[in-house]
Order: sequence, then C-alpha cells, then structure tokens
Amino acid sequence: MSLVVPPYPPPRYTADEPEVSAWLKRGDAAPDYDAFGLVQYHYLASQGDTGGDYGLYRVQIAPRGGGPGPHYHRGMSEAFYILSGTVSLYNGSEWSDGGAGDFLYVPPGGIHGFGNRADEPATMLMLFAPGAPREHYFEGLAQLGELTEDERREWFAENDNHFVE
Repeated sequence: MSLVVPPYPPPRYTADEPEVSAWLKRGDAAPDYDAFGLVQYHYLASQGDTGGDYGLYRVQIAPRGGGPGPHYHRGMSEAFYILSGTVSLYNGSEWSDGGAGDFLYVPPGGIHGFGNRADEPATMLMLFAPGAPREHYFEGLAQLGELTEDERREWFAENDNHFVE
C-alpha cells in the first residue's frame, strides 16, 4: 500500500543542522496595548516575530465594548477563534453570535465585522495572514479623533481597512 502525500510548501530552512529558535509567550502576561479599558490586545506573534508569515493576537473585549462594522482587507486574510464569552460576527451577509470554540475565516476581500454586544467580557484569537503591522493599526485607533475625515479615510486605506455601508 502506498500513502499519497499532498504537496507541502518548499523548504524555507535549508541549513544542515536545526537551530534553537523557538520562543514562548506566557498567557498571564499583561496586555501589550489597552484601548481605554474597552479592548486589550496581547501581541502573541507579530509580523516582525514571524518574518511576515502571520500575526496572531489575543483580544479581550469588555462588556458592550463594541468592535468594527463591516469592512474588508485587500492584502490579508483574517480569522477569529472565540475563547470565551459571546462575540457578534458578521460574515458579509448576516450577524451571528459566536461562542467559545466558534471560528470565522475571512479571505482577502471578504466583508466581515465583529464586536462584543453582550453584558459579559469576551476573548478571542485574531489571525492575519500574511502578517501585517496590525499593532500600528490597533494603537493608532486611539488617535483618529485628531484627524480630519480625509486623513482618517487615508489612514484606514493605508492600514488595509476598507469599510463598507
């Protein structure tokens, strides 16, 4: 009997010997960024950490902490995995409440949105692939009030965030 192996990506590590290069982030670490007590971001693996392969973030949203309305990204996919609480997820056509263990995948160009509209906190993982400097985006949201409408529109476009009606 022969086992057929589906194609794998080509090797990216080509040295003769393996290396010690793994790193660990502890789950009890303080958030890397706290947005006014409404959303806390833990930068688990940033674009810089992964060489641009992906970005992985643990996001804690306060009760009724909100979230972005329908939008899409041109250059990256985004995925959501809910760890606890209830997160409202928009799949491009309807809003649904997701709970622990639920997963939403959004390919580039896919309309989506999310938010915590519940009376309890929620925690989820967000994955962007390929990696993008989303830390810059998360932290920049706090300064949008200082920008004109045109500057905000340009800032969102530069951060690959395109809102739809």
